[in-house]
Amino acid sequence: MRRRQSIQHLISIPQRRQLRKELLGWYDAHARDLPWRASRDPYRVWLSEVMLQQTRVVAVIAHYHEFLHRFPTVKKLAAARETSVLAAWSGLGYYRRARMMHRAAKVIVHEHGGKFPSTAEALLALPGVGRYTGAAIASIAFDQPNAVVDGNVERVLQRVLGRHLGGEELWTAANYLLDEKRPGDFNQAMMELGATVCTPRAPGCLTCPVIKLCSTRGELGSTTRPAPQKKREIHYSLDYRNEDGRNGRVFLVQRAGDVSLMPGMWELPEAVVMSSTGDPQITLRHSITITDYTVRVWHAAAPSHAAGKWTPVGRLKRIALTGLARKILRAADII
Repeated sequence: MRRRQSIQHLISIPQRRQLRKELLGWYDAHARDLPWRASRDPYRVWLSEVMLQQTRVVAVIAHYHEFLHRFPTVKKLAAARETSVLAAWSGLGYYRRARMMHRAAKVIVHEHGGKFPSTAEALLALPGVGRYTGAAIASIAFDQPNAVVDGNVERVLQRVLGRHLGGEELWTAANYLLDEKRPGDFNQAMMELGATVCTPRAPGCLTCPVIKLCSTRGELGSTTRPAPQKKREIHYSLDYRNEDGRNGRVFLVQRAGDVSLMPGMWELPEAVVMSSTGDPQITLRHSITITDYTVRVWHAAAPSHAAGKWTPVGRLKRIALTGLARKILRAADII
């Protein structure tokens, strides 16, 4: 109870009421027209929320449409092969999310008759569904009074309240401010505000609908330093053959099934390059978490020790390629 009192001390009940009104009015007028907002279907809400974790909106939209085209319902997803699911996910990264969605779909179909649980508590029992995702589905699809806390909401809360919050205190604050009559819209409004106005750097305070209620009106000094970015250079062999002039093939290798990063997915074989080799045919940048890669690609025969397979170009969009492999093949104008 003391935590709730401390939050109430930072923003009074009348101020809370005003914040809800101003924020929802702004959201009704200015919310981005995003495809997953056209429906309250829990499958589509779930899919969008999982895709948006650690991924930019602009990168998600095309994948969202393609994934729904392949797996329009949770039953279709549950019946699919994992390799097909990973192929549809390719390019979004963090492939464990796709694997856990596939597992959860099977549970929904086999244990819940194809219907999503309607409460955050029940949703948490599904594979891969954490507190944030469960609250998002429950509030948006089922109007349950559950607040969400992601990076955007955390930033808005801390700036409005003028205080660094952490752990359970963030969830307490979010639930205290939540509009219980429109919980799903309020959650989306908080996330929208953080994504488009109350941004990490140079927030647009002059266009903020709750600026009069904000304690900070700008950036709140950080107490932590961001992790330094690591830099690494990596080389790949692109062995592409098109003997008959129509149906080309690419040599790919498969990542081991027991590795922690992208197990079982297909990629180009790494190349060992000598200083006298010359210039690479393709150079591009690629980032994974805190590592920035300079990727150099050489049109060369695959290393003799590489155990892989020749894959027809026509099948490349249907197999589970790593995001980097797909990026290289697009840069090479092969897919």
